[in-house]
Amino acid sequence: MYEVTVETDFAAAHQLQNDYGEKEPLHGHNFRVQVSVMAQGLDETGMAVDFKRLEQETREVLGDLDHQNLNKISAFRQVSPSAENIARHLFEALSGRLKGPAVRLHRVTVFETDRCSATYHGESR
Repeated sequence: MYEVTVETDFAAAHQLQNDYGEKEPLHGHNFRVQVSVMAQGLDETGMAVDFKRLEQETREVLGDLDHQNLNKISAFRQVSPSAENIARHLFEALSGRLKGPAVRLHRVTVFETDRCSATYHGESR
């Protein structure tokens, strides 16, 4: 089994409700995103998936979030734009783009800071 990962980033703002029920001030992050796919084997070029393709698909999905107030994005109107929900949203958006007989999306990790991250795992659709 092979695992291939790309890392990229985007900048955005969000306003979360803290665990005391109070809204935090609107603030921004330079989010770092890791996207990993799994493959049973390699193609005729010796790759599980081309890094460029994986990064391009990721950048296209991130384009809707980059330099935005995430609270105003339709994907986050019903759920908080937390790192956990951003990771799930990206996983779901990428799962339809990264289909193949031997490749499946494995996980998406979103870093709010260098030391704080959330990961969403699931089956690609």
